[in-house]
Amino acid sequence: MLQEGLDDGPDFLSEEDRGSRAVNVDLQTDATLQVDISDALSERDKVKFTVHTKSTLPNFKQNEFSVVRQHEEFIWLHDSFVENEEYAGYIIPPAPPRPDFDASREKLQKLGEGEGSMTKEEFTKMKQELEAEYLAIFKKTVAMHEVFLCRVAAHPVLRKDLNFHLSVRGKNKKEKLEDFFKNVVKSADGVLVAGVKDVDDFFEHEKTFLLEYHNRVKDASAKSDRMIRSHKNAADDINRMASSLYALGTQDATDICKFFLKVSELFEKTRKIEARVAADEDLKLADLLKYYLRESQAAKVSQSTPEGLNQNHN
Repeated sequence: MLQEGLDDGPDFLSEEDRGSRAVNVDLQTDATLQVDISDALSERDKVKFTVHTKSTLPNFKQNEFSVVRQHEEFIWLHDSFVENEEYAGYIIPPAPPRPDFDASREKLQKLGEGEGSMTKEEFTKMKQELEAEYLAIFKKTVAMHEVFLCRVAAHPVLRKDLNFHLSVRGKNKKEKLEDFFKNVVKSADGVLVAGVKDVDDFFEHEKTFLLEYHNRVKDASAKSDRMIRSHKNAADDINRMASSLYALGTQDATDICKFFLKVSELFEKTRKIEARVAADEDLKLADLLKYYLRESQAAKVSQSTPEGLNQNHN
C-alpha cells in the first residue's frame, strides 16, 4: 500500500519546487530556444517528463509547446549525437541517469512488513523519512534530465540537430534518414582513419591530462560513496540504539527509565544529524562528482577518435 502510494502519486513538483529548480539550472543563455521540464509524473517503474519549449526559431511552427517524454527517449537522443560522425570531437552532454527508485521501494516494503513490531510514532516517523528520501531522488532525477536538455539547447551545434527538434516538438519514430546513411559512413572509417596524420604533442598532452583528471574524479566519487555509506550505517545503528533505549524507558516510571528516555532522545537527535549529513552529501557532493565523471568520460570519447582530434584542432 505504501509502495503504491508513492508510485502513483499525481505530481511531485509543486509550483514552488519548479521555481527553485529553475534558479539552480541556469543554462538558458539564448532566449531564441529555451527548454525545461515543467512537470513530471511517476508511474510504477517509469517517469513521464513534460518537456516544455519556448522558441522563436523558424524551425518550429509554434512559439511555445510541450511534449511528454520518457527516460529511454533521452537516451536515444544522446546516442544519436554520439553515433553522428558530424559531431566527432564535440563533447556530448552526458546522458541523464536512469530513474532508480528500487532502494526506496525496498525500504518501504520492509517498513510495511515490520509495521506490527513498531509503535505508531516510530512507524509514522520512518514513513515520513522514506517519503522524503523518495521525493528527493525524484526531484534529482527530474533535474538531471532537465540539465541534459538545457545543455543541448545551449550548444551552438547540437541545438540545430533534427533529432533534438523532434524530441522537444513531436513524436519520436526513431527512424530517421541518417540511419540509412550510417552504415555507408561507417564503411568508410578505415579509409578516413588511414588518411589521418599522427597526433602531435599538444594532443598527447591534453589526452594525458584528461585521463588523469578523469581518474582522480573517479577516485573522489568512489571515496565520497564510501563516506556517505558510513554516515548512513551510523544513522541506522544509532536508530536501533535509540529504539531499544526508548523501549526500555517506557517499561516503568523509575529514574533509570527516565534516564533511558533522555539518552534515547539524544540518540534520536544524533541520528537525524547523521541522516541529514548523508542526504546532503549524496545530493550535493556525490551527484556532482558523478556528473563530472560522466562529463570527463564524454570528453574522453570525443578525443578517442582521429575525427575528434581533427575537429578540436580545427
